[in-house]
Amino acid sequence: MWFALLIVLIQFTIVLMRYVFGVGSIFMQESIVYLHGFLFMLAAAYTLSRDDHVRVDIFYRDAAPRKKAVVNLIGAVLLLLPVCIVLLWTSLPYVMASWATSEGSPETSGIQLRYLQKTAIPVFAVMMGLQGVAMIIRSLQALGGDEAELKNLQVESIPEQNDAKQASVGENKA
Repeated sequence: MWFALLIVLIQFTIVLMRYVFGVGSIFMQESIVYLHGFLFMLAAAYTLSRDDHVRVDIFYRDAAPRKKAVVNLIGAVLLLLPVCIVLLWTSLPYVMASWATSEGSPETSGIQLRYLQKTAIPVFAVMMGLQGVAMIIRSLQALGGDEAELKNLQVESIPEQNDAKQASVGENKA
């Protein structure tokens, strides 16, 4: 959330500087791109761990807990992990070349740390892959357990998320 707020504040400053004072800043413009990339690449695994990611919820929402576990298991094994492996495998040479040359912005006054931005790609792949493994373990435990465990398939152990989900369910029923 703080990255998003920072992005908004920097963008506001860029617009203010450009249209009120007639001054541009390539460094600040590039910082928007960097922060936006970091925001999504580094927060994706956390979002997935809280089950807050975007999905087509038409069938999943009303599915039985066992079917949800099967969908999560298949999705993680057949989609998430292979994509993470390919992304990690293909991004490493790209990132290593960027580090080897200390790649920076093509603009003189831009951010000269482009190699750090590119490093977020394999970090993203590793974090999503680890979360995929956690999803697989959680799904297998739920499928091997009794009905009470199946109801806890989601990340219900996080109290603030539990309260928020229950509140939104209560609002939808009212």
